[in-house]
Amino acid sequence: MKIDAHQHFWSVARDDYGWLTPELAAIYRDFLPHDLSPMLEQAGIGGTVLVQAAPTVAETEYMLSLADQAAFIKGVVGWVDFEASASPAQIAALAQHPALVGLRPMIQDIEDPDWMLGDALTPAFAALQSHDLTFDALTLPQHLGPLRQLLARHKNMRVVIDHGSKPLIRDGVIEGWAEDMAALSRDTDAFCKLSGLVTEAAPDWQIDDLRPYVQHLLDTFGPSRLIWGSDWPVCTLASSYERWLETTDALLSALTQSERDAILGGNAARAYNLRT
Repeated sequence: MKIDAHQHFWSVARDDYGWLTPELAAIYRDFLPHDLSPMLEQAGIGGTVLVQAAPTVAETEYMLSLADQAAFIKGVVGWVDFEASASPAQIAALAQHPALVGLRPMIQDIEDPDWMLGDALTPAFAALQSHDLTFDALTLPQHLGPLRQLLARHKNMRVVIDHGSKPLIRDGVIEGWAEDMAALSRDTDAFCKLSGLVTEAAPDWQIDDLRPYVQHLLDTFGPSRLIWGSDWPVCTLASSYERWLETTDALLSALTQSERDAILGGNAARAYNLRT
């Protein structure tokens, strides 16, 4: 099964998406399963992983209710406040829903790059692992050093790094990010998402702008630990769903069919224990 391992839905009226403002006119509207379904069908994609877009438990519960309605949602990556003393109980309650496959604190929005290393978070990480959930790391390049330290503490935690940790593509910067990602791939078992790159590039991006970054991820994490995702509808700020698919096909054209199948679905099923 082909899997889009990173997509979002939201209803603006819920009013818990602090980052979603009218200035983002192209995506400042509701995006729901009936909007995505035709694109999945056209692309031959049989399942998705629905990822949180708001730092609230209520949004996680909302996403789980959407998974009950849309069969193509094979897993949900939700949110809890990892610092809260109630987080283990909240994780236990949310994990009762079979669609919950992971959790994602919005690390990119937290000023302190060492936040994830705080002792107060340890019970939440322990609960996540005890319920066999995956940790989605929404990081920027400056978080990669602390992330490596975190994974050294939690060697058995399944981890997926979102969006290649958002390299500075529009600035043409690869140094630093490249070395840190190579170290993470060497020293940990983390997966990495091939997603969210077009919105890190210049508005007039071309495939060659992305190629060195994607090639580095292929050279380090390899076809067995890369996971494709669209980041729809955020991706529409820089690309249509179809263009990102076409770009992916071109960037992965040198791989074998089995390697492409792994990136386009098999690795996501493993990383999230999906109900495929």
